[in-house]
Amino acid sequence: MGSEAITAISASARAEVLRRIRLAKGGTSDANAARTGWSNVVRQYRRETAQAASATLEMFEDRLRDYDAHVERVVPAEVAGAVAKMIAGRGKRRMVIPSGLPAEWLPPGLEFVVDDGMSAVELDAFDGVMTGSTVAIAETGTVVLQNAAGQGRRAITLVPDYHLCVVNAADVVETVPEAMERLRATSGLATTFFSGPSATADIEMTRIKGVHGPRHLDVVLMT
Repeated sequence: MGSEAITAISASARAEVLRRIRLAKGGTSDANAARTGWSNVVRQYRRETAQAASATLEMFEDRLRDYDAHVERVVPAEVAGAVAKMIAGRGKRRMVIPSGLPAEWLPPGLEFVVDDGMSAVELDAFDGVMTGSTVAIAETGTVVLQNAAGQGRRAITLVPDYHLCVVNAADVVETVPEAMERLRATSGLATTFFSGPSATADIEMTRIKGVHGPRHLDVVLMT
């Protein structure tokens, strides 16, 4: 059986499963009608910022610190100095970086290695990762990365134990809908949302860091 036939069967099976789910929930079995119903849902959530840019940045910093991330606000010329200070403070020296990361952000005296499709084992051998970002959400303290220049593959920010991220203040919005609107043009790219260092809790509610990503997060907020 050819690949096209297999794809067609898979799509047909998926459509049938979704039809049965809709019926079981008491809804319509017609996909077009379901889409119409979805489009008619009233969405009255706020789509625009309601405060000054300075207040949005303060909210973003507050949320990140509440999530146990370290934040330092600097002007563009001070990014490399802030990066050097943060990395030294964490006791790190060897960092993996994505291609396209601005050279002026990288301080001398440290080892920065460009990711070339490294394996998880190779990535785990680094002290940490440094990237830029696409957008950030103040209301939730969330940073959004995409598979783009200066940000790289998802793996490089999920495997290392430490992440240093540079966020441009101009890319910080107040609400989630604002961020989604900014991401509309690049919605086809692999995208990662994170709010502070990785943390989870087991059935006994013991909070553990680093299970699904870096245990430590530093953010350089470039204003």
